[in-house]
Amino acid sequence: MYVTTTASGLKKRKNRGSDAEHDIPRKKKSKQDAGKPCTTPSTSEFRVTKTTITLSVPPVFAGNLRAGVEELLDSMIMRYIPSLCGVLLTHSNSHFPSPTASINADCPFAICDVTFDATIWSPAVSMKLVGKIILYSPDHVSLLLHRTFNVSIPRRHIPQDLWEFEYGEGSSVEEEGDGGLKGDDVEEAGGDAVPEASGQWVHRVTGTKLGGTDGYLEFTVIGKTVANEMLSLQGSIQPDPFSEEYSQSGKSSRKKSVK
Repeated sequence: MYVTTTASGLKKRKNRGSDAEHDIPRKKKSKQDAGKPCTTPSTSEFRVTKTTITLSVPPVFAGNLRAGVEELLDSMIMRYIPSLCGVLLTHSNSHFPSPTASINADCPFAICDVTFDATIWSPAVSMKLVGKIILYSPDHVSLLLHRTFNVSIPRRHIPQDLWEFEYGEGSSVEEEGDGGLKGDDVEEAGGDAVPEASGQWVHRVTGTKLGGTDGYLEFTVIGKTVANEMLSLQGSIQPDPFSEEYSQSGKSSRKKSVK
């Protein structure tokens, strides 16, 4: 069954036609705009693109389909969207590319395609970015990117010939765990405060703190992790971050050879 889409909602129901028409498989529309972001190289971590996605609009919005679409798009903001290959930051200029939406069998949801302009945060591996250090730990350094996105630089990706971890007063070996801040702590820090009690990474020769006085540090993106629709990054400040020497497998091989 098909229904006509309008700016205000669903207007007119239409039957699908003869049985012969039912036997003809419907060709799935190619959403080239939605696929391009994954393959098109970009020099910026932010991009604006026109994309088309398929949404299932709840029946409560049958009288105002556009309002339902806008609410669904709003709920996607700051979430990692696989079809966009990044985190949706804003959406605008949404419209229906087709005059009809479909209602399948007994499902009351209106299934329709929506085209809109999307602003996406989609950093690529090997990009160089700058984040604000929020935590020093013996086994990693945590950063906030744009005061929002989490970045972790593991110990093996910090040059040990240049930097060493200097324990602070009151620190103990027990703090060598994940060393992460709780959610409330990060919120209170606001990306500006770094707990000094656990220690800090300092230069072996000059004694200067990693990140300097302002705490900003340039790193290379070496990996991305998506958990609970949130995107976080793994970084490196090694001169050759993609060397096998700094990978997990390389680390395991060295341990075995020592034995």
